Amino acid sequence: MSDAEQPTAAEVRAAAEAVKTALDRHLAAVERRTGEDDPAVHAAFNDLAAAAEEYDELLYERYDEVTPFDIPDAEEALPPYTGPDEPSALSVLIRRDYAVAEPRRLLSQAQRIADHDRGGAAAPPGSGAGAQGVVGDSVHAALGILFGEYEADEVASRHKEFGLEEGDSTLWVVAAEEPAEPGEWLDAPFEDADPELVVCRFDMSAVFDEDPDDSDDGELDDVMDIDEDAAEGLDGYQERRGRI
Repeated sequence: MSDAEQPTAAEVRAAAEAVKTALDRHLAAVERRTGEDDPAVHAAFNDLAAAAEEYDELLYERYDEVTPFDIPDAEEALPPYTGPDEPSALSVLIRRDYAVAEPRRLLSQAQRIADHDRGGAAAPPGSGAGAQGVVGDSVHAALGILFGEYEADEVASRHKEFGLEEGDSTLWVVAAEEPAEPGEWLDAPFEDADPELVVCRFDMSAVFDEDPDDSDDGELDDVMDIDEDAAEGLDGYQERRGRI
């Protein structure tokens, strides 16, 4: 950026003052809140996030310096919870993304599963179901066999063994007034996911990795504030956003 395009010192100072004002307003909203999910607190948080982001950008453009703050973008925050205070039912929505990093390994593992299911018996001569007869070179078929054999959690814990590479993942716990009727949502299982009914949410993504040089087994941490007792057993997860 040229000197002509750089923000002035006065603009940086004004942005800093805006952060101070937003901090005061956020604290005041917290002190006056009427419940855990007071809309005024939510709005004040978003204003603080926007002010901090603006200050950080101007500070960098003017002085090549940054702040130590890491405030989620306003649009990333969950909206206020509007669900029942005492949910009588819940839905757990999970999405996990994978890349097929080693197709040959995936095909081999799927063939091993298929062979085991046949009792290890050799395929009849001329049946076309030899060593590669069940899976062949079809990644589609291999994935069907893999996920038909193992629970999704086991695939997640053994993904490297199956030639897969983890991408982003998220888990939402969504409150409901009453259980759904059998078969009610099967045609569109994720269509009615309402962020305002989310009790808690757990995200994993490389975008949260603050140290790109840390190759610690691919386990990526970073997320929201939540009661420590509730977080026990969530190794590899930090609750980035949610309510408990």
